[in-house]
Amino acid sequence: MIRAVTKNALTLLVLLLCVSGCDRKTLVDLGTEQQILYYGNATDVTGVDPHGTNGMPEMRIITALFEGLVAKDPKTLEIVPAVADRWETSDDNMSYIFHIRENARWSNGDPVTAHDFVNSWLRGLMPGLGNETVTTLFLFKNAEKYYLNEITDPSLIGFKALDDYHLKVELENPTPYFLQLLDYVALFPVHTAHIQKFGDLDDPANPWAKVGNFVGNGAFTLKDWVPGRSLVVEKNPYYWDSDTVRLNEIHFMPIEQLLVEERMFKARHLHRTEWMPYAKMPAYRDRKDPEYNHYPYFSTYFYVFNTTKPPFDDVRIRKALAYAVDRRTLVESVTNGVQSATGALTPPNTLGYTSRSQIVFDAEKARQLLADAGYPDGKNFPIVEMMYNNNEDHRKVAEAIQQMWKKHLNITVKLKNQEWKVFLHEVKNLNHDIARMGWVGDYIDPNTFLGVFTSDSGDNRTGWKNNQYDDLLKMAATIINKEERFEILKQAEAILLDEAPLIPLYNYTTNNLISTQLKGYHQNILDYYSYKHLYLEPDNKSAE
Repeated sequence: MIRAVTKNALTLLVLLLCVSGCDRKTLVDLGTEQQILYYGNATDVTGVDPHGTNGMPEMRIITALFEGLVAKDPKTLEIVPAVADRWETSDDNMSYIFHIRENARWSNGDPVTAHDFVNSWLRGLMPGLGNETVTTLFLFKNAEKYYLNEITDPSLIGFKALDDYHLKVELENPTPYFLQLLDYVALFPVHTAHIQKFGDLDDPANPWAKVGNFVGNGAFTLKDWVPGRSLVVEKNPYYWDSDTVRLNEIHFMPIEQLLVEERMFKARHLHRTEWMPYAKMPAYRDRKDPEYNHYPYFSTYFYVFNTTKPPFDDVRIRKALAYAVDRRTLVESVTNGVQSATGALTPPNTLGYTSRSQIVFDAEKARQLLADAGYPDGKNFPIVEMMYNNNEDHRKVAEAIQQMWKKHLNITVKLKNQEWKVFLHEVKNLNHDIARMGWVGDYIDPNTFLGVFTSDSGDNRTGWKNNQYDDLLKMAATIINKEERFEILKQAEAILLDEAPLIPLYNYTTNNLISTQLKGYHQNILDYYSYKHLYLEPDNKSAE
């Protein structure tokens, strides 16, 4: 049975093919003429509130609608000014003063001030909001204590508006990646006074981020949103750097089926795809197609166990299943060798950090662990479900692992695919046995991966808690020396892999299609780019 979103994608493709056949111009042709970017974005998003979601499809849109104190240079990933035009840092790197641009504006024309950042971060710390990225805010002095109600005076938290255009920040610990984090959605400002017009600040159902209600401070603002068809953002005339912005609109197209997305690109109805079917990659690669992009991506693909219920509350069973996965065969047979097999969570050589622990393929050890847990040769092992979101390549990976577990452990695992929004809800609430996950680094440091599995992390989809692991992460946060800090993190990752609440599978590479008409796009390991620097140009312009 084809799910609803798949039907929408197929319907959209048919309509677009009809339009191009009648008008003899494709969406790419028309879009380039009008500076309208058609962008494949994988799936319908759950929302565009920076404090309400943490999925990559959502973040792609949120970064067009909001802007933080700083941004990144898309060529070098170096930190560059954004809402703050400059800043000063204390000698011990524990405090900062940011100077807010006096011409920074919200999309309704209101000035963006230092108070907006303070009020936004206080909103992010409201327990009732259910902010999945709340632990990011714990880098501020006393923020965690405030969140846990150990202190109640917000003036004790390490951020303060000195006046409308000067923001003082004090950190809990020296944080070498702090400036990188300021370009992360969890630290983007929201217009709290505007949000309160529609309801309580900590109400996740507050409709402020809907079409007609939305106010942001990014290069673009929300124009239209039809689930299953597109989410449209348009140029924000109040943006402080609007003269740099050349695109008039971006249409984010929710296309879950990769073959449909690839066909739409070939029919010139997309300027960019989110991904590519594994089966198609070798042909593009072999003929060196100029529109095929393939480069390293700071991301890891893995499965997680729900450790709060049997049988995966038993570490022996988790490790048995982890050891029974042949990652190299998986990568070669399913991904056509475009991904890189890994038995660790963190990508290798991250600023010199490489995990010294790995989960390796060892079928004999896996069978012994399963027998030790009371299931020799898989006898009487309960049937469990492995869940993934709609995507044919996720399905192929799941089927390959399902077969490996049957072959090596003689256990039966059912597969269950879910639409993206349902999938996110289920894994967030631990309504799964095993689920596929991926994590893209928010900043270049191993902590961006290891922090996911702390006990208080809103992104921990396993229910796994380990006090020693938590303590090591907290200890690492206090250490300035990089080598000493990395040593502590390696100890933590060794505990994580030994406890096996997850099964690392491979490190991603970016594989997508980008029209030669899309300019201002630069390859980098974060797949980071600035929408305000993107523009469209006909292929034949130079010839003209």
